[in-house]
Amino acid sequence: MSSSTLNVLDLKQEKIRLLHLSWFAFFLSFVVWFNFAPMLSSIKEAFDLTNQQVKALMILNVALTIPARVVVGMLVDRFGPRIVYSALLVTGGMVCVAFAFANSYEAIALLRFLMGFIGAGFVIGIRLVGEWFPARQVGLAEGVYGGWGNFGSAAAAMALPTLALYFGGPDGWRYAIASTGVVASIYGVFFYWRARNTPKGSTYFKPKKSGGLVVSNKRDLIFYIIMCVPMYLALATLTWKLSPANLGLLNDTASVALYAVLVVLFVVQISQILRVNSDVLNNIPIPEMQQYKFKQVAILNVAYFVTFGSELAVVSMLPLFFMETFELSAVTAGMLASGFAFMNLVARPGGGYLSDKFGRRKSLSILICGLAIGYMVLSNIDSSWTIWVAVLATMCCSFFVQAGEGAVFAIVPLVKRSMTGQIAGMTGAYGNVGAVIFLTVLSFVSASNFFLVIAACAGVIFIAVQFMEEPQGHTAEVNDDGSVALIEVS
Repeated sequence: MSSSTLNVLDLKQEKIRLLHLSWFAFFLSFVVWFNFAPMLSSIKEAFDLTNQQVKALMILNVALTIPARVVVGMLVDRFGPRIVYSALLVTGGMVCVAFAFANSYEAIALLRFLMGFIGAGFVIGIRLVGEWFPARQVGLAEGVYGGWGNFGSAAAAMALPTLALYFGGPDGWRYAIASTGVVASIYGVFFYWRARNTPKGSTYFKPKKSGGLVVSNKRDLIFYIIMCVPMYLALATLTWKLSPANLGLLNDTASVALYAVLVVLFVVQISQILRVNSDVLNNIPIPEMQQYKFKQVAILNVAYFVTFGSELAVVSMLPLFFMETFELSAVTAGMLASGFAFMNLVARPGGGYLSDKFGRRKSLSILICGLAIGYMVLSNIDSSWTIWVAVLATMCCSFFVQAGEGAVFAIVPLVKRSMTGQIAGMTGAYGNVGAVIFLTVLSFVSASNFFLVIAACAGVIFIAVQFMEEPQGHTAEVNDDGSVALIEVS
């Protein structure tokens, strides 16, 4: 059995070098994905944008990430993390440079929509790190990958305004944004040169069929199809936000066309799911050693819905919440609210370590329970609170949120090795679904009730987690020559 300890400074180990290669690739993908947020005031001035147009850009930036994470999950299982991550960084960097030098609102809107694809980079590293680390270390390793990489959004917020000032002039923001794209593209080439899909002597197991998860029985097939529905509902919600009924950035014809596209995409995806599961439909039994329970995937999906989904939503609203509640300046409120994101550096690895050390289900249960309590505390914050107490409460809640994310992805690589990319893609997409749903709720209720809604969701999901089964023993994968390989998961 492998040890749960992990020395991230031991660069003599190839797996540690691979871990650092991976988290930095994820870090750069998030820098590129969120590089426009700290530059919004300059972009608004350069293009003379209305507040509605700015809101539309923010929505477009995340819209494509939901389907992209599912698609990238399939690609990484089929072609391997090395080539997919390299291609994503190179092409994402090129789109970023094009955005930086675009000259119309229509162009920046389209390019910002396409930039959402780079947000799927997270999924690639989950499969890659899972290949390199044994079961008793994989939670901490995935936590380091996710936590340190996710810090890219905060790094962009801190560094890019200064970089824009360094370049100077009215186009300083363009050069600052473009520089992140150039760095990402160069690193994509470097990553392809230095990374490997698996340790020497290990097999990279690929799914026998591409286009969707292969499940074990008809009940799981129905469950899988049902779990696809919320992703399309979230995309429909984003379309509604851009429609005449809300922001008004789309006319009625365009809105109806987008709804129709979503219906077609849903039908296509379901047809692909049925195709790859033809054996199940035809009552051809799946060998017992290759079976897994889809409920494990579904529970991880909803757990990430409430952890990462609430993080994205709260990070979006917290600066304004602090500013209005405590009558602070925008700069001060932003600095205080940034503590929520800063916790990623330690909380995600901490959640992964707890999962490795004390058990997957137990750790996830405790962290989601703490998350629910944390949001109930935040719902009581008002102007009578001392500001430092409010910030402390926020950071404590943030620890449980992000440690919960680490605990979720400590389990993902242990479900079914050959389909880890797809499982990670679907789970990651649910995080974005959560953000869309929670931010939509916020548009109808007060901040206090917003926090209570998240807490209530966490309570329901805590119950769901109790039905998750602790990974035990080994899972089986079949080599190309027909021999069986056993992979330790506990």
